[in-house]
Amino acid sequence: MKILFVVNNFYASGNGLSASARRTVQYLREAGEEVRVLSGRNHEAERPQPDYVLADFHVPVFDGLVQSHGYKFARTDISVIKEAVLWADVVHLEEPFIIQMVTARIAKYYGVPCTATYHLHPENLFCSINLGDWKFLNYNMLRAWRDFVFNYCSDIQCPTENVLERLQKFGFKARLHLISNGIIPDKVTRVEQDDDPSRPFLIVCIGRLAVEKDQPTLLEAMHYSKYADRIQLYFAGRGPEAESVKQQAHKLYEEGVVKYDPIFRFHDRDGLRKLAAKADLYIHCATVEVEGLSALEALQQAVVPVIAEGELTATSQFALDEHSLFPTKDPKALAACIDYWLDHPEERHEMGWRYAESTEEYDIHKSIDALRAMFRAAASEK
Repeated sequence: MKILFVVNNFYASGNGLSASARRTVQYLREAGEEVRVLSGRNHEAERPQPDYVLADFHVPVFDGLVQSHGYKFARTDISVIKEAVLWADVVHLEEPFIIQMVTARIAKYYGVPCTATYHLHPENLFCSINLGDWKFLNYNMLRAWRDFVFNYCSDIQCPTENVLERLQKFGFKARLHLISNGIIPDKVTRVEQDDDPSRPFLIVCIGRLAVEKDQPTLLEAMHYSKYADRIQLYFAGRGPEAESVKQQAHKLYEEGVVKYDPIFRFHDRDGLRKLAAKADLYIHCATVEVEGLSALEALQQAVVPVIAEGELTATSQFALDEHSLFPTKDPKALAACIDYWLDHPEERHEMGWRYAESTEEYDIHKSIDALRAMFRAAASEK
């Protein structure tokens, strides 16, 4: 089966959507499918290029902000898109933007079926310009995505139940499939920490430093945790809010709220795995999250999470008990969860291994099998 993936920049680093697309394409190819990519150019020297290359599109006014999220847009080129579509048995859209709108129409004209993955909410975009709470704006953006992209598709991959329910309520016409984006099975390399009362507790927060990831709630929680003077906060990521979050974090240290200056570093996948393996707790504060694979990848290393629970964040589905959940933007509740787990080291150890076992159902091989079935169903209607 010939599958065409359509994504603005397949090679963007530090961007979860692009990373997920690369991983999915790799495993589809290993499963025997013929996959090509329609995307913007890879700007890293001596690296592979997409099969069908589109020029970059620079967003007026907001281009710097877009790139700070590790993202790039591609410019539509009808001739390139037509060539790519006519090659494919199935066209798979990874985003709901301009190149996908154009590709979907060309595919429909030539009778090539389209499928899609729902990777992000409108709120993911508008949080960056402090419009994430504007319901009218986000509602109408989702309607536009539905009418101009997703309703051209026969099937849509919904990574979580949270997403599937939202699309059902919005009247999406396509068949909706509950299929996780999946994680690569990893060996557990857990580093057991000693009970030395003088050692700091390592609390890790992984993800882009962006408004919707809400790292400030974790910083604010330090004002309410009885263990604040024993906590070493570690933020693994980069993004547009980096300087602001760093300033807030260092202020905690200068004021004596925390004894250890919070650490900020960017890691590759292997580095994140090693970091999670030695962490005492993993914190996920995001208020808008379609799935949250970074959380799953951390949980593989037998670390207990504390996860924000809200209307637009699906990551809370990974929690196994109430002590791993707190309401979004509630630092007092987060501090209470942190203190509970630090108060109960034996229970934390046992739950860590339960969390590691729970990630097995999100094995990417299962996701690939489900996606292949979805593509076959779409192709059969060509």
